[in-house]
Amino acid sequence: MRSGLFAPTAEGEARLLLLIDAFSKNGGHLQGRVKLAKLDFLLRYPVFFARAMEARGRPSRPVEPDDQPTIEQRMIRYRYGPWDPAYYAILGSLIGRGLVITTPEPRYLGLRVTEAGHDLAAALAASDAWSPVAKNAQELRTTFRDQQGTWLKNFIYSTFPEVAGSSWGQRL
Repeated sequence: MRSGLFAPTAEGEARLLLLIDAFSKNGGHLQGRVKLAKLDFLLRYPVFFARAMEARGRPSRPVEPDDQPTIEQRMIRYRYGPWDPAYYAILGSLIGRGLVITTPEPRYLGLRVTEAGHDLAAALAASDAWSPVAKNAQELRTTFRDQQGTWLKNFIYSTFPEVAGSSWGQRL
């Protein structure tokens, strides 16, 4: 195994901060790592994002496969669907720098941005590079706010047979 394989990247931290910020509106929080991973899958892969919005009856700009941006680290198919082994390092970095806090719940660990995390997310969202990601994170909140992680896993498996049919450990 290469050193730093699961190290946090600036791109991963920015993307997850924007996602957690979107779900932190009005004192809310993002409901656990399973939900985080499934939403990040949709945020990270614009083609799947567009197909998910279509499946939920929501408008979305069509994305051609050639338009898909370079992804800093591809997700892996694990037992509960798409997963990035770097999540622990990314979340640890965001929590350690005081940008995200955890909120213990009976069945999951909620994630919420701090004031500093929200300020940084707002600055990222105002930039040309991260504005589309921030808008998509908001759309994910609007579309999937009330869904649990297991529901999202099942939605991904039923909507994207190529993900459901992939082998455990396969890069997506």
